[in-house]
Amino acid sequence: MHYFVTGATGFIGKRLVKKLLERKGSVVHFLIRPSSESKVADLREFWGVSAARVVPVFGDLTAKKLGVSADDIKSLKGQIDHFYHLAAVYDLEADAESQIAVNIDGTRNTVELAKAIGAKHFHHVSSIAAAGLYEGVFREDMFEEAENIEHPYFMTKHESEKIVRTECKVPWSVYRPALVVGDSRTGEMDKIDGPYYFFKLIQRMRQILPPWMPSVGLEGGRINIVPVDFVVDSLDHISHQKRASGQCFHLVDPMGYRVGDVLDILSRAAHAPKMNLFINAALMGFIPKSVKKGLMALAPVRRVYRAIMQDLGLPEDMMNFVNYPTRFDCRDTLAALKGSGIECPNLKDYAWRLWDYWERHLDPDLHIDRSLKGTVAGKVVLVTGGSSGIGLAAAHKFAEAGAITLICGRDQDKLDEACKEAKGKGYQFIAYPADIADMADADRFVQLLIANHGGVDFLINNAGRSIRRAIEGSYDRFHDFERTMQLNYFGCLRVTMGLLPGMVAKRKGHVVNISSIGVLTNAPRFSAYVASKAALDAWTRCASSEFADQGISFTTINMPLVRTPMIAPTQIYKNVPTLAPEEAADMIAQACIFKPVRIATRLGVTGQVLHAFVPRVAQIVMNTSFRMFPDSSAAKGEKGAKPQLSPEAVAMQQMMRGIHF
Repeated sequence: MHYFVTGATGFIGKRLVKKLLERKGSVVHFLIRPSSESKVADLREFWGVSAARVVPVFGDLTAKKLGVSADDIKSLKGQIDHFYHLAAVYDLEADAESQIAVNIDGTRNTVELAKAIGAKHFHHVSSIAAAGLYEGVFREDMFEEAENIEHPYFMTKHESEKIVRTECKVPWSVYRPALVVGDSRTGEMDKIDGPYYFFKLIQRMRQILPPWMPSVGLEGGRINIVPVDFVVDSLDHISHQKRASGQCFHLVDPMGYRVGDVLDILSRAAHAPKMNLFINAALMGFIPKSVKKGLMALAPVRRVYRAIMQDLGLPEDMMNFVNYPTRFDCRDTLAALKGSGIECPNLKDYAWRLWDYWERHLDPDLHIDRSLKGTVAGKVVLVTGGSSGIGLAAAHKFAEAGAITLICGRDQDKLDEACKEAKGKGYQFIAYPADIADMADADRFVQLLIANHGGVDFLINNAGRSIRRAIEGSYDRFHDFERTMQLNYFGCLRVTMGLLPGMVAKRKGHVVNISSIGVLTNAPRFSAYVASKAALDAWTRCASSEFADQGISFTTINMPLVRTPMIAPTQIYKNVPTLAPEEAADMIAQACIFKPVRIATRLGVTGQVLHAFVPRVAQIVMNTSFRMFPDSSAAKGEKGAKPQLSPEAVAMQQMMRGIHF
């Protein structure tokens, strides 16, 4: 048999051609643009046949009779037993003009060619989108009943099928596949659409939440999903049966799934938290369309909506289809497939293959340089407090990644030692002595940075002072609060605000503020420190909103306890789980690479949630720990005294071991 196929280079088309070539003596002629001639050799290799069995026909879908030459039309005339039309735009995000040109005009041109070459049967691969948003069950013998086809994708699918029904002069059949996903046996897929739009959201949930934690899903209408191998096998089998012209077949899952079920199945496949509670998107249906349209006409609403959808990796139109109202009858398809052994597999049985293939091959993050080197190489990075502890560890990472790494600190000897250490590792720091807590010195330092480096690209506000002392031990030590605020808040702001104008002028820049887990948990004995960091957090939230449209971004890191000289005076910390400075530096690197609004540990987030929802319980928990662990010897002004821990305190230390991540 001889076949002609449009869309043979597409995901379904490539597999259909391979299937057709399994038939003994079959020859496939396939449409391809002249500019894509270089792809022919790879296609033949994929299909595994000689040039005599797969013949390229050069043309263009948007040209009359597909732009096929008169000589080719003459040679094909009377030779084609089956003409398959698969070429189309399958993309909700494509503009209306391109969809009309390909889906509607392209189908008309294809029908003209099929008539010109005298094809014996024309097979049009349409889509369930041709039904629009029909309320109820859409049968295979229904077409004119389609409803709500205003969206360009639905409209062009409906109109292209109409062309076949009204203008095709050769016997024809129509096939309406459901949402096509990857191969049920290998998971192979070539693009992200349909349910794949939710994969990134599910992945993010897995990264943030432990697998045992129940999560909230989105419920909606029914969604019909079929794997590509089922579509190809069904299309091949049904198209070779002798039948009258004018039949339509729904290549769908006879069962179908609710949106919430699909999300839950995919979450299980991804080992993400199980969705136990679903919010029905239909609850938003009570809002009149005129009100929705009016809201979306407001610039702030549009920006927020687009930002949310972009952050979730979803197309803007996706939410319009969550309450998909249509179910599809497929009794003619089932009858045609009876006895063939071809049936749609259960999504639960192959969802893990889809997920595995997506995560290995299609995840957008795989194709983005997420290395620290790709982010900061050649850029100017300033790390305040970079002569020791977290700052020094971070500075080493930046310098190793190729950044122009600036560090500052009050102690010249420590700065010199840090530079010597960097030189020994094959890179360098540029060190500046500066006391950021001194406003005049902070201004001098900023002007020096602007003069020498033209400002900075990344600012890591790491310099800080921590005091662990109960309030009742601080009645006569008000200066503790003043000096902590002076460095942690005012000093940090002085440097940041001095460098911001330069960032605004370049319309790019990222600021990382090292805050504390104590801001989330409201840790007792750290009132001076937590208050200063909380002030910085609040300022950062305000600044983030003001500079969001100027290319400046901010990340707050609610850092857990880290083994640095800052905590050395508190002896009990020697038995408490802490991060190494290098691990803290990794968090700073991630903040620069991904630029999230906040980085916080699970323990910190848990504390924040407790204070938000059950504040009285949170106070009791924190008060218990406050009484359990005494002030350090340094805080009491005692030298050489060893802290005496109660059995309860020792037990809590053991229980919390490792709970810093």
